[in-house]
Amino acid sequence: MIKLIDQLSSTDLQAIAQIWLKSNIEAHDFISKEYWHNNYQFVLNSFPSATIYAYYHDKKIVGFLGLIDEYIAGIFVLYEYRSLGIGTQLLEEAQSDHTQLTLNVYKKNENAVQFYLKKEFTIQEEKLDAETNEIELSMKWQRS
Repeated sequence: MIKLIDQLSSTDLQAIAQIWLKSNIEAHDFISKEYWHNNYQFVLNSFPSATIYAYYHDKKIVGFLGLIDEYIAGIFVLYEYRSLGIGTQLLEEAQSDHTQLTLNVYKKNENAVQFYLKKEFTIQEEKLDAETNEIELSMKWQRS
């Protein structure tokens, strides 16, 4: 079940923050774990101002999509729940509420790049992320 969370409880906040941290470390083995740990507090403080689409399984958040206006800050799903269509459902929910969406994804995160290309996102630009020294792709989806 997907729920749009407009008021994050402290329990929800801790749950999504942990999913964010674990998912980033697992998906980005080319970036040091310290990078994600060092950004944890900043992201934790950013969640309340974001739009959060949360996916629940047995009343527990197992994945979410974070959105700032029309920018997807990320789709994060716990490892044991991946490849079950949860990311697709979260993205489709966000797409149903918007006419266009943008995001950045690391080029080396090939699974995510392919996922977004299949979902009709197009690559707009390739640029260097100065913090990680990794190439990021800026992608955009527009409702047809």
